[in-house]
Order: sequence, then C-alpha cells, then structure tokens
Amino acid sequence: MKNHLARSAKYDKIYLRTDNLKGNTVGSRSNNLAYIAGFLDGDGSLMAQIKRRKDGRLKRRFMLTICFYQDSRNEKPLFWIRDILGIGYISRRNDKMTELRINGFAQIRRIINDLIPFLKFKKEQAIALHKSSDILAKSKSSKLTKKDLLKLVDYILIIQNKNYITKRKKNRKELLKILDLTP
Repeated sequence: MKNHLARSAKYDKIYLRTDNLKGNTVGSRSNNLAYIAGFLDGDGSLMAQIKRRKDGRLKRRFMLTICFYQDSRNEKPLFWIRDILGIGYISRRNDKMTELRINGFAQIRRIINDLIPFLKFKKEQAIALHKSSDILAKSKSSKLTKKDLLKLVDYILIIQNKNYITKRKKNRKELLKILDLTP
C-alpha cells in the first residue's frame, strides 16, 4: 500500500533554504538539472507503456513515466527533485523504497527536454521517450496514424530493452497485437 507523503518543516529548513545561495552557482537551474539527471541516470527509470483498458473506445492507453527511486530512510532528495521540477507524486512502497513518479505527455516532454543535455547513461532512452511524447501530444488533436503507432512501438522497445528487467516485458509481436496492427 502506498502512502502520500507531505513535506515536513524540518525538510524545508534543511533542503529548501536558498537565502545563502544568491550569487552561488550551486543553486543555479542548470546545476540542479545536472544533479537531477545524474540521479535519474543512477536511481531512476524511464518508461513507455501501452496499457490495456476495459473502458474507452480504443481499449488501450499509452503511459509515459519518469520515476526516481530511493531507500525510504534517504527519501528527502525526492521531495527536493519534485519541488525543482514542479510536478510529481511521491509514495512509500511496502519494500521500504520511496518513489517519485511523473506522468503526462506534456510534462514528460518538458522535463526530458531539460534533462537530456546532462544525461550520460539514459540519453538514448530519454530521446525515445521525448519522441514518444511528441507523437502522443499530437494525438489530442488528431488520430494516431499506423506510422505513428509503429514508431511508438519502436520507441517503447528501445526504452524497454535498455531498462533493468525485473519481469517479462511485452515483445514487438504482443505490442502490435494490442494496437491491432497484426496482419
């Protein structure tokens, strides 16, 4: 079961104090983004998924996610990251891990765009996620074409194949079946 976490006054005092940062590059936006990108490279995950739905016309939905993980004893940086990025959902898992999840095509696109210059190990995944968000953002105004759907499958596979796999992922054939793109 996940618990929503609120920022504590102690956290604010320790981690959000900025009055001593004026003129100091440590508090600059690019340095914050570089730190967040490093955290994502080490303790984060980028995900692009197709989820089956029982409701809705299409019986599927696309999900893009950026997730940061940390042992719950050391979760404070996740609150700081959420505050810097201005978005996210923090929860404690039963396995004593805390995670910060960010979803939404436009939000993912904005954040990835800011982090890509600083990423070292997840750059290829980030580019695929960014391209996916471009395609999915346009789907609000027009229907996705077969070409768009095939590109999304390619991007999902790029991201999935670069991730540490804890459980079996869908292969190309299964993804195409979900999208009704099989012959």
